[in-house]
Amino acid sequence: MMDCVSPYWSQMSIRNLMTRSSQTCRCKVTWRRNYSFYRDEVKSLRAVVSPDISKIRNIGIMAHIDAGKTTTTERMLYYAGYTRALGDVDDGDTVTDYMAQERERGITIQSAAVTFDWKDHRINLIDTPGHVDFTLEVERALRVLDGAVAVFDASAGVEAQTMTVWRQAEKHKIPCVCFLNKMDKPAASLRYSLDSIKTKLKANPILLQIPIGSGKSFTGLVDLITRQKMTWQGSSLTYDGCAFETSALQPSDDPDVLQAVSEARATLIEQVADLDDDFTELLLGQYSENFDAVPAGKLQEALRKVTLARKGVPVLCGSSLKNKGVQPLLDAITAYLPAPNERNHALVRWYNDDLCALAFKVVHDKQRGPLVFVRIYSGSMKAQSAVYNINRNGTERMSRLLLPFADQHIEIPSLSAGNIALTVGLKQTVTGDTIVSSKASAAAAVRRAQKEAESKSSSQRESSSLALAGVEVPEPVFFCSIEPPTLAKQTDLEHALNCLQREDPSLKVRTDPDSGQTILCGMGELHIEIIHDRIKREYNIETHLGPLQVAYRETILQSATATDTLDRTLGDKRHVVTVELAVHALESSTFCEATFEEEVKTQLPADVREAVENGVQSAYLQGPVLGFPVEGVKTVIQRVRLEPGTSAAMVSACVSRCMLKALKLAGGQVLEPVMALEVTVDEEYLSLVLSDLAQRRGTVCDIQSRQENKVLLATVPLAEMMGYSTVLRTLTSGNATFSLELSSYEPMNTQDQNTLFNKMAGLA
Repeated sequence: MMDCVSPYWSQMSIRNLMTRSSQTCRCKVTWRRNYSFYRDEVKSLRAVVSPDISKIRNIGIMAHIDAGKTTTTERMLYYAGYTRALGDVDDGDTVTDYMAQERERGITIQSAAVTFDWKDHRINLIDTPGHVDFTLEVERALRVLDGAVAVFDASAGVEAQTMTVWRQAEKHKIPCVCFLNKMDKPAASLRYSLDSIKTKLKANPILLQIPIGSGKSFTGLVDLITRQKMTWQGSSLTYDGCAFETSALQPSDDPDVLQAVSEARATLIEQVADLDDDFTELLLGQYSENFDAVPAGKLQEALRKVTLARKGVPVLCGSSLKNKGVQPLLDAITAYLPAPNERNHALVRWYNDDLCALAFKVVHDKQRGPLVFVRIYSGSMKAQSAVYNINRNGTERMSRLLLPFADQHIEIPSLSAGNIALTVGLKQTVTGDTIVSSKASAAAAVRRAQKEAESKSSSQRESSSLALAGVEVPEPVFFCSIEPPTLAKQTDLEHALNCLQREDPSLKVRTDPDSGQTILCGMGELHIEIIHDRIKREYNIETHLGPLQVAYRETILQSATATDTLDRTLGDKRHVVTVELAVHALESSTFCEATFEEEVKTQLPADVREAVENGVQSAYLQGPVLGFPVEGVKTVIQRVRLEPGTSAAMVSACVSRCMLKALKLAGGQVLEPVMALEVTVDEEYLSLVLSDLAQRRGTVCDIQSRQENKVLLATVPLAEMMGYSTVLRTLTSGNATFSLELSSYEPMNTQDQNTLFNKMAGLA
């Protein structure tokens, strides 16, 4: 055997060497990065500053897959002094991608929280996934954050998943900062990226820096606010980017750079003046003769107001992999993104200084049990204390409090408002639960809220609790059966699935009523594949997955009325109930409704009404055509007559049976999930991709240009997209990427519906 050792191998040379060695001499290859800048000392998490709440920043890193989120996070931790060396996604040694599946695939699967300080500010940062299958991870992270950094590939601009995460940030009204990463790529374009932010995100980008050089000659930035030039010298293989030269622009500098800076700064001042009236008055008053003379501090102050009001988004640029531009990004986070006390959380004020926190994520630790991530909105959280869960209406004891740093945690005695913590001992708490100090504290908050509502003669709905809004969980689109290797392992599998469901609310598990099989429902092929792999690795169960199937829906075509009577004797009791109801199709609605005619509603007791509603809801779970859930249906209960002694269960059973009869009379229609597809491909392969798409019942919406590539936008049924990544890679020789996102559920035509019937009946 031969050992080949080198200070550093590029990713390509490693791949080539491994390929050659496997084909020829089977030599053993060992490589390691031999940076000359490994730190002698690393800051301890115990040394993280605990500043005033105004100097805390809770931020998330969000982007399309492979834009550089994890690499940017890794550089932030290194420059803040909390890691000894720069980790690399390709090498699988980053701090935040700690799962085995993440390191093997080079993607982020679970959001990871880290805490560090930067220039007297405490930053609680969450690195989120970019893959569409893990959108829930982004959703629940943004729910508890105050600001976000949107990372863009400067050669691609706004991509498919960028728009998804941007919509999520908009929904939670989160101020953002944009970072144009990968400025060292030959195809990187500042102008194209800014235009795509304007047109695709409908945002107002405010450029704060311009790059010095382009492509491989990208060496630094010019700060438009301070007119400072920042340059990073040296190769990223031997230079960690910690030290960089900062100098004021001089008249002797490159005339092209001076001209570009002058024009860009004038545009910056004009943009901020358009968005902030106070800044406009300042310009017209004190600096009317020369707008460019406005001090950097005043401009920065106005820009912060604009950012917090979400009227504009500051844009910075750099190259995280090449260690350039990350420190100015950290400065921008502290300068422009909000502190916790600058965000308006309406319900929190009723708790005054009492504890109010939201549980937003659960992970299972083999030694510690369930670890619950919480965001503290008011008061403080202490270890060895009891807390009250409003959603579960129960008290739990928290044994320990931890400060998160990816998968490494430091135990702390207490933590104040505005921070993110990890708790040990909360066995009942799940994602979306509100945690307060005690039941009395929750009751006092309700009294304060109701008292103010009365004093203002408000029509605000009285509530028995003031719980924070939870997290919206998307419906799964794929499902498959899962079976243990032996019946003896069934209990272990159920325990594993319960733990994984608690960690990941987008994973649904149900039992098939006909076959008794356990059914796994997820957000995509990758999602289910990861769950299967985790069951094998973390719980040591070799499960078997059935074929992947699509989660269809059903609806009705017309209105129908049905009547049903249930007459059954159980023991010495006779149960008799008669139900009459009507079902109506709801146009362009994905929800189902159930209402009573006014006369029926007044006659029925509350427990009978509840039994009727339960019967309707259970009927909605299984449609009349293929047994898929029903949507877009309104049910009106017209008559319910029952004899004394009839049980609620019999009422529900009769209603369900009557519902099934009505749905069959109304004519069933199968709805299939249709995906929004975006394919980025070289022009020479475009015709092959289009022709393949036509065979998959795809509809082309648009073909756009992105630098030298073509971007194909289309809609295509999910059922036709099984194994598409392999086919696309083959068609384009690996020169294409794609992303899928659920667009809508659409009715199937008669021919496709008959094909589906035959397939499910085993005839096709």
